[in-house]
Amino acid sequence: MYEVEMKVRADHDVVRERLEERDASLSGIAFQEDTYYDAPHREFAETDEALRVRREADLGADAPASVDAVASALSDGEFESRVTYKGPLVEAASKTREEFETRVDDGDTMARVFDALGFSPAATVAKRREFWTLSAVTVTVDDVDGLGTFVEAEVESDEDEVDRARERVARTLRDLGLDPEEQIRTSYLGLLLDAADD
Repeated sequence: MYEVEMKVRADHDVVRERLEERDASLSGIAFQEDTYYDAPHREFAETDEALRVRREADLGADAPASVDAVASALSDGEFESRVTYKGPLVEAASKTREEFETRVDDGDTMARVFDALGFSPAATVAKRREFWTLSAVTVTVDDVDGLGTFVEAEVESDEDEVDRARERVARTLRDLGLDPEEQIRTSYLGLLLDAADD
């Protein structure tokens, strides 16, 4: 399965208004803390791969709008964890890549397993994320700690349907008043690491 995604910087208030005007449904709000790992046997930054442990907590509709306020209000018992591997980007027109993900009972234990195998934490990305659905496209409204506000539109696709899926994603962004030509193909991790280098 492939994840076909486009991400742009955006004003959240304007995007939320447009989502509501189009009868999009808000399916949830979450805080996500993603710890990315470097491999001992190859450089993921060079191969354009990613391995992460995500800790996620569902938030109520009255959750604070900023990632900082949300992060300080949560306790460890509120998190669910997943491990995700993302393969290299497979095309230049969008952020399309193969992805494998599974739930784990204990993200901290999984992190210790990675550490024992020689994987080392590269960086942690924290974000407050709203999940919307518009015409079967997932639209996320993201506030990313240290980076600002973004909107992502994505669908999952079989390999032979990637072109059609990419056009659906681009059409969704245009429908929200966003320009798919302004997409940012760099991951939040890459943006965070680039910002640290500046």
